[in-house]
Amino acid sequence: MVWSNYPVDPVSELKPQSAVSVPAKARHYGGEMDKKRMVQSTALEQGRGMTARSARWLLPVIYRGFISLGLPDGSLGTAWPQIHRTLDLAVGLAGPLLLTATLFGAVSSLMSSWIIHRISTGPVVLISCLLTASGLLMLAYAPNVVWLWAAAVPLGFGAGAVDASLNGFVAKHYEARHMSWLHGCWGVGATAGPFVMAAALTTSDDGWRTGYLVLGGSQFALVGLFAVTLGLWKFAPSRTRGGSDDGSVSSAEPKTLTMPARSVAGAISAGLFALYVGLEVLAGLWVATFLVGMRGASPAEAGWCVTAYYASIMTGRFLIGFVVDRWGNRRVVRGALGVGLLGVVIFALPVGLIGSAVALVLIGGGLSVIYPSLMHEVPRRFRPEDVQRVIGWQNSAAYLGGAFFPLVAGGLIQWVGVWVVPVFLVMGVIVLQLGVARLDRLT
Repeated sequence: MVWSNYPVDPVSELKPQSAVSVPAKARHYGGEMDKKRMVQSTALEQGRGMTARSARWLLPVIYRGFISLGLPDGSLGTAWPQIHRTLDLAVGLAGPLLLTATLFGAVSSLMSSWIIHRISTGPVVLISCLLTASGLLMLAYAPNVVWLWAAAVPLGFGAGAVDASLNGFVAKHYEARHMSWLHGCWGVGATAGPFVMAAALTTSDDGWRTGYLVLGGSQFALVGLFAVTLGLWKFAPSRTRGGSDDGSVSSAEPKTLTMPARSVAGAISAGLFALYVGLEVLAGLWVATFLVGMRGASPAEAGWCVTAYYASIMTGRFLIGFVVDRWGNRRVVRGALGVGLLGVVIFALPVGLIGSAVALVLIGGGLSVIYPSLMHEVPRRFRPEDVQRVIGWQNSAAYLGGAFFPLVAGGLIQWVGVWVVPVFLVMGVIVLQLGVARLDRLT
């Protein structure tokens, strides 16, 4: 036997060489794997942070999309007294023009699901804003009535597409408060449009052209914004059915059974939107006439009452956004209908001008939350693959209701008198309550 000059551990001497080296290799490779996991985890956290920041930047873009939707609304009614004199047109032509734009809006809302599945929401918003901007400039340079009819096409198509696409996007990706604030932003645009036009009308006998140039330029500025932020749309947060931005399930309302689009629930849902928007437009169009004819108000006083009505719609949608996620959409809708019913009952009573103004604030503020809350509830009521289709139907029905109900009311006013306006409002709110209760039971 050969003896070594160095001490030998008898246990290690008996072990194979591989048995000694494997633990060292395992520690080496284990350390490398830990490093890779740390790098991957850091990259994932950075990616999540970038997604969260991008999602926050996307919200202001979405809000501006609904401001752009509201800008043209109301501008035609404000400008029409000058337009029809400048172009030597019949006073009543404004109604058919508005109806034409409304019908094209209904068509584009019906097509929204098909379009979005092919080009996604961001490009739809960009193209829609480009269409409405082009329509506004066509109005600004219109030499005759043919241009007015032509401008109604892009204005209607653009409005209907952006309306349905943004409602669907927010319903699927954001909390209920964002839907309320989104429709509050529509109120900002709907208030700014007539304000800009009224200021332009004071500049000259054809100041309406300047007004539409300003509005069209504002829309083109928004087109530029939507173009440079097109990449943000892919960072939208996920929201589970009935949940919040982070995917947690809201405790405000229980989970419900989702329904297909082609169902009784789908038909009721679309009918509710037709009725609600019809009542909203009916009140805005005929309340001033009722106040002048039945309450002895001057046109200016009646105009301020209508302004208070629209301001309460905008304010109500912004304020309810702070509590709707805690209370839940369905509870908010039930409470709002109660406030709205109180308002229309007071309005129907002989309460004088101040009482009528208070009633209109209750009507506008109470019913203001119906549209965004019912819209945001669609992903809880209907199957995920049917959500955008249902929202498209609802938007289309809303356009049709906004055109049909005021038209019917106008015919009855002409036939029996202006006193039927509060009757329409009371009956309409009661039917809304019954329809919402039925939809809640089904879904």
